[in-house]
Amino acid sequence: MAISFTGIGSGLQVNEIVNALVSAEKAPYQARVTRQQASHTTDISAVGALKSSLEELNGSLESLGKIDNFQKRTISGSDDFVSLSSEKNAQTNNYSVKVNNLAENHKLMSSAMASGESVGEGKLSVSSGENSFDIDVSDTATLADIRDAINKSADNDSVNATIITDSSGQHLVLSSKETGEANAIKIVVDDAGDANNTDNNGLSRLAFDSDPASATYAENLSETTKATDASITIDGTLVATSSTNEFVDVIDGVTINAKKAHGADDDLSKAKITENNNNIAAGLKSFVEKFNAFIDLSKQLGSSSAENGVGALAGDSLLRGSVNQVRGLLTSEFSTGNGNTDFLSNYGIRTERSGKLSIDDDVLKKAVEKDPAAIKTFFVGENEDDGFVAKLDTVIKGYTASGGIIETRIDGREAQIDKLGKDAEDFTLRMAAYEKRLLSQYNAMDLLVANLNSTGSYLQQQMANLPGVVKKSS
Repeated sequence: MAISFTGIGSGLQVNEIVNALVSAEKAPYQARVTRQQASHTTDISAVGALKSSLEELNGSLESLGKIDNFQKRTISGSDDFVSLSSEKNAQTNNYSVKVNNLAENHKLMSSAMASGESVGEGKLSVSSGENSFDIDVSDTATLADIRDAINKSADNDSVNATIITDSSGQHLVLSSKETGEANAIKIVVDDAGDANNTDNNGLSRLAFDSDPASATYAENLSETTKATDASITIDGTLVATSSTNEFVDVIDGVTINAKKAHGADDDLSKAKITENNNNIAAGLKSFVEKFNAFIDLSKQLGSSSAENGVGALAGDSLLRGSVNQVRGLLTSEFSTGNGNTDFLSNYGIRTERSGKLSIDDDVLKKAVEKDPAAIKTFFVGENEDDGFVAKLDTVIKGYTASGGIIETRIDGREAQIDKLGKDAEDFTLRMAAYEKRLLSQYNAMDLLVANLNSTGSYLQQQMANLPGVVKKSS
């Protein structure tokens, strides 16, 4: 910055004059930039709000755009004995269900032995279901050693071993991890002590094979719980079994979980399968709610009245176009299958004088009861991409998708804001140069005036000393 002498020669307030001139240049520009930045920021905010509203409107019908969400089934009748669930392919009907017995896992127990007693030398071949594994037993192994070997076997994924001690001694207890007859435990012994694999001496005390026709038949362990399949009876006559307590598709599309066996005096469980089209009403109510919010926002953004003020998008083609395109779908025909078409209004959707929507619940209920398949086709389409939901999605995403109309608009406004910022930086540099130039000019003028004043004073002194010059009286 040029050095200012603050009017030493001229008496002028140079700094104040320069500041005033620079401010006079800055003020209109800064006001214009501030106004333009505010306008662009307001526009970004407004179209951003419009985008959010359109996305919420589109999302409100998401459930009605998926074919699997139509003509579902609801099953009732879960109680203390069974829990019930159903899939779409279940047919509407009523059934009685009796739980005869639950599935049990197999449990075997050895005779009592002393804690330090050697059981016997040899090998145990243990199997349950499709899993089998071998345990080598040394001549000094105790029940605890055998328990640990079973539980730690890398090949064992079917049997748990533990020890229960009572007044008579220790008992090795083996339990199958899975329920059902197919998971019964079998133990074949290779008894190295006396070479008799089925007698009740030495390692053979742990032999168990319940098949009398088997060469390894032996029941030297006590069967404390028999391996049992679950059993249920449907409608008093049809008996089904399962290795677990879950029965899948015994009734098409229905899963029954048995929880407790019915006693002789217990009432049978009652399964009732009905159609469930609740998602249609729920989806349309959500759509109406989001559409009405969209209309409220569009009126606010597009207002041009003195009473409500001027909206940020008043007269804007983007706002007008989005509202018109969405409204257009409300009065469009869509296929309901078999060459037929229908309108949204025939499902109880009404357009009020305010431009908002309402639902006539009775009309919607009757339409759903009359032909739920037609409503499904109306919303999903015959090809799952040409129904009401897909068309609405296409229209809205034309505005809201990446690279869509709204994003392009916002990008343009942000680019304009960035340009204003860069222009403002350039303007600041120009103003600094302008201020420097003014100070230089005023300082030069001030110095010139000072020099003139000095010369004038000198001349006056010289003239006063000339002969014949008479000084004026004070």
